[in-house]
Amino acid sequence: MNAQSIYDFSPVLRMALLGLTLALGPLAWWWLRHRGAQPAKRLRALTLLTLFLTFDLTLFGAFTRLTDSGLGCPDWPGCYGSVSQLGAHQEISSAQFALPSGPVTHAKAWVEMLHRYLATGVGVLITILMVVSWLEHWRVRHKSSASGDRAGAMQTASPWWPTATFIGVCVQGAFGAWTVTLKLYPAIVTMHLMGAMILLMLLAAQSQVCVRAPIALTSRHKRAVVLVLIFAVAQVTLGGWVSTNYAVLACSDFPICQGSWWPSMDFNHGFTILRKLGIGHDGETIPFAALTAIHVAHRIGALVVFTAIGLLAWRLAATGGATQKRFALALAGVGAWQLASGLGNVVLGWPLAAALAHTAGAAMLLIVMTLLLARVIQSDEAARQPKAASSTWSAAGRPAS
Repeated sequence: MNAQSIYDFSPVLRMALLGLTLALGPLAWWWLRHRGAQPAKRLRALTLLTLFLTFDLTLFGAFTRLTDSGLGCPDWPGCYGSVSQLGAHQEISSAQFALPSGPVTHAKAWVEMLHRYLATGVGVLITILMVVSWLEHWRVRHKSSASGDRAGAMQTASPWWPTATFIGVCVQGAFGAWTVTLKLYPAIVTMHLMGAMILLMLLAAQSQVCVRAPIALTSRHKRAVVLVLIFAVAQVTLGGWVSTNYAVLACSDFPICQGSWWPSMDFNHGFTILRKLGIGHDGETIPFAALTAIHVAHRIGALVVFTAIGLLAWRLAATGGATQKRFALALAGVGAWQLASGLGNVVLGWPLAAALAHTAGAAMLLIVMTLLLARVIQSDEAARQPKAASSTWSAAGRPAS
């Protein structure tokens, strides 16, 4: 396919209708199950449903990448200008006949297009979540204005969070297109993965709006939570860089690499961001030492993150109540899962199951850390509310209590 036809928007409307059709099933289940609930709880249920399906989509995106199906259809958003691979049967057959082990085959086209369909469906759900959030916000604001309850209006969830999620999924769609049209450009593929992780974090934070279970921590421990989350995001990004550069098998032994604690490494080529897949910054084939540098850097990052997670989990379990202990257990479990799946990737030769498990663990780690941070922020907000209420009463000319 020539450069002029990598974007073919003729099937866009049909793709959108297909995504809406796929979203109708989860939406019908959500409405029938929660139609009698309070609006805020109903909105949280929709957020959790969207979070669950976005998590599934993230794993299927990893499956698409790991099975080398990312270029199963070399144009976007359809497949050779068709809404499905069935309409592109002849073109796919020709490409497969010319290169049987190449990027375009019937099996890979099925995987790639299914991923696009699911992504469109999740995009519809996020759009509806944003619309429902604004409608609920305006309803509560109008009701509060009529009754004079300004505090009630202030306590509702901000619709700007789902709006940010909607913007995020639009950007994610753009990265998905660039992943195809730029032929798996490593920086784009890594950003596509991190876009999915950011969506999960945004949805996880929104799911806590109606949950009033704050976690009170000391200032020192609050900083630790933020720092561990930053470390986790950096490590997941580095893991995406390992995967998109196919550097997982640069080290096939553990804890040493290539029989050495510090093998030959080329960090300059390995961490040149703006380059094509398999190409170094000099335009030549990327040296193996560069892949080794990427892999070893991820191992070092893993040591830092696992240590930080372990210390945070220990402090939560030692100084907190039941909720903190549950978070400590969750962090310890996710950390153990990531360690086991990461080792499995190395010593078992990067099997698909271990690679998917490692992606799932990375997503769960960021979700758990986001939930924990949201509960900590709730505690800070609860501590400020009495002061805000006192100021409101005093400003109204009434005695503060």
